[in-house]
Amino acid sequence: MLVEQQATISVSDNVVQCRGAWTLPNLTELERRSERLQWPDAPDVICEVGEVTAMDTGGALLLQRGIDGLRRTGRTVSIEGLKPEFAELVRLVETRSRLNHAAELRRDGWEERLIPHVQSRKDAAVHALAFLGESTIAFGRTLIRPRSIRWRALLRIVELDGVRALPITGLLTFLVGIVIAYQGAEQLRKFGTNIFIVDLVGISLLREIAPLIVAILIAGRSGSAYAAEIGTMKVTEELDAVRTLGISPMNLLVLPRALGLVIALPLLTVYADVVGVFGGMLIALGELNVSFVEFVSRFEEAVPVRHFLIGLGKAPFFAALIALVGCYQGFQIRGGVDDVGRHTTISVVQGIFLVIVFDAICSILLNWWDL
Repeated sequence: MLVEQQATISVSDNVVQCRGAWTLPNLTELERRSERLQWPDAPDVICEVGEVTAMDTGGALLLQRGIDGLRRTGRTVSIEGLKPEFAELVRLVETRSRLNHAAELRRDGWEERLIPHVQSRKDAAVHALAFLGESTIAFGRTLIRPRSIRWRALLRIVELDGVRALPITGLLTFLVGIVIAYQGAEQLRKFGTNIFIVDLVGISLLREIAPLIVAILIAGRSGSAYAAEIGTMKVTEELDAVRTLGISPMNLLVLPRALGLVIALPLLTVYADVVGVFGGMLIALGELNVSFVEFVSRFEEAVPVRHFLIGLGKAPFFAALIALVGCYQGFQIRGGVDDVGRHTTISVVQGIFLVIVFDAICSILLNWWDL
């Protein structure tokens, strides 16, 4: 007959260590020990459950109740080492706890509902700014010591997110160029101004459409991949192994992805400009009888180089936003594999949102400066 290991709970610095079998027979003793504990005063508390050998609904409920109690005091609590077989049980208990909490909030006034929401948003903003600051410091150190750059990982990112994205990027921008030219041709034909199709296609694609389309495509293709890769490494405890070896996850995972995408996205934008304009040339020839020679001649006169440079200049900033958002969401993953999918979706949405916001701000500022 097997005897279950005794369940214990202890506190060391900012770490709450849980061990043994967190099952119904041991709950009474666990509750007594938790009541006698002096909980950490640190703002960030780590709940280490890697040595929990067994867990049922009662144990998961007791664990979640303790975590909720710490969070109500303003502390940030993260669970580490949770075994996959217990993750779904803890998630179900946490979901039920949130539903009960939401039901209680519905009975309260709007002030009580607003305060926790604002607090969670503030905490998320603080963590995001901390990640941005850490990334900036790591990038500055890399500039001082270029030898610390992991060139093999960087070139791999350029290949995966640049070279292998050429087919889908080219197809999409080619079709966008066709659509812009076709819709414009219907209106220009009415006024006999066929040649102005060059102005419409050239300026719109080079300045706005091509960089934005490429950035949105890469946010869905590569930003989500960054979040999923880093999140999976965290779930499988590979990140803990990396830290144990004395390797910084920022230098190993974030910087190669960010720098590689900063290199790849401008090159993809130039490629998209060429392919998109070529699509417009085909429609101009077929619908408006504007030959390739006439198109290129008018293009050189009507489309200043500044439009190309403005579109190209946005690409590195788009790349940095996409890479940092994807990596940040990967590091925010807690618990099981289901959390990987949720944060992967968040990374795509936030990446596209920030790209569009940045593009809108650039458009306003450039308009003020008459550019």
